[in-house]
Amino acid sequence: MPTRLTVMAGLVPAIHESQSATMRGAWVYIMTNRPNGTLYVGVTNNIARRFREHRDGPVDGFTERYGLKWLVWYEAHPTSTGAIRREKAMKHWPRTWKVRLILATNPDWDDVGDTIVFCGGGVVWRT
Repeated sequence: MPTRLTVMAGLVPAIHESQSATMRGAWVYIMTNRPNGTLYVGVTNNIARRFREHRDGPVDGFTERYGLKWLVWYEAHPTSTGAIRREKAMKHWPRTWKVRLILATNPDWDDVGDTIVFCGGGVVWRT
């Protein structure tokens, strides 16, 4: 996840790099209802809004039917075309591959959506 550099007058920027991250572009993400539960792979251009929609329940269909409210994995892409391509590929993956992808960055299956801070049109992560 890219970091935004915060430059402070008279200080070396590398020392004062922001601990938050912002991203414009598109996101591929995986939602679930519990550790090793049902998985949903999705794509969005606004991860904060989409997470809220899943969490608050206005998304009809598969995610509502199975109660998929935990964001357990996400990946940023600079373009929507790249994100859509990745999502379509991942939807055809065996479940085992998706689980390995989650375990590589989130072995406890934590709801990482709780680390998202919503700020206007952007996204910032708590560290």
